Amino acid sequence: MEMRVGVIGYGYWGPNLVRNFVESPHFEVAAVSDLDESKRKRAKMRHPNVRVTARAEDLVNATDIDLVAIATPVHTHFDLAMAAIKAGKHVFVEKPITTTSEEALRLIDEADKRGVIVAVDHTFLFTGAVRKLKELVAKKALGNLYYYDSVRVNLGLFQTDVSVVCDLAVHDFSIIDYLFNARPETISANGTSHIPGSQKNVAYITVQHDSGLISHVNVNWLAPVKIRQTLIGGAEKMVVYDDMEPSEKVKIYDHGVTVATQPQSEEEILQMRIGYRKGDVLSPKLDTREALAVELDHLADCLSNNRMPINDGKLGARVVQMMEAAERSMCSNGAPVQLKTLM
Repeated sequence: MEMRVGVIGYGYWGPNLVRNFVESPHFEVAAVSDLDESKRKRAKMRHPNVRVTARAEDLVNATDIDLVAIATPVHTHFDLAMAAIKAGKHVFVEKPITTTSEEALRLIDEADKRGVIVAVDHTFLFTGAVRKLKELVAKKALGNLYYYDSVRVNLGLFQTDVSVVCDLAVHDFSIIDYLFNARPETISANGTSHIPGSQKNVAYITVQHDSGLISHVNVNWLAPVKIRQTLIGGAEKMVVYDDMEPSEKVKIYDHGVTVATQPQSEEEILQMRIGYRKGDVLSPKLDTREALAVELDHLADCLSNNRMPINDGKLGARVVQMMEAAERSMCSNGAPVQLKTLM
């Protein structure tokens, strides 16, 4: 049975949402709302059979809509999502779920009371590359995990209401949360704004995990080139994930370090106890389907079977908690911020 959807917001990401909902066999787009008349006209031109309105409340209160998808500025997410939940509708909200973890927890609590599902559009979790990384980590193919190191930089787009942490680092926060069974304990971050009166446009973030894993995220709106590269180091294997590569986005290196714990001879005592191992490089085949289409298939399955999606509100809340901690650390010149266990 198709689930009827109302999409609030037809700006940057909204058209992608509507297109994928329309193309999905599991959903039917009933309505789109946007405050901007030109965007409403564009939506109507592209999807003439979908009703269009300026009022978000028309979608929230509509009796023929089961799921409300929200693609609006971050500061509006909480009020719109809460209204939809209280109206008994499932919610699919663009990342980050809210501006504060306290707001996210309130949404989760209300959704639990109403028996509806909240999912957050952390699209990267559904790319073929990240799903392959999850498979490798779950099988312990990399061995004991040492580090996650990410560079996510480009020139713009400058945001007026959120910093580069909220815009770009949340992608890595969601990937880290999804991949690793390692609770983040502290976050330290340094960042700055080079444009007077604007949000921070460069940030360097370090996350210490309870397992000994260390994560580092470099985000930047002032880079001359677009880079989306992540390195994951393990005791057995190491991975390079380059999202800008057209085909071989993931490369698995059979490289590692061996440590001699008990030297067997005087010669070994005199030599370094660390050895380096270099083997083959493998580029696995990845699912090339559009990540958003995969995400909507997963959402439809969860809604049909009353199961929580992997990108549920709880993951969204943990991501916002990391975002908050990074922002607080930047305001304290990089002082580490302790993270509490949310859920």
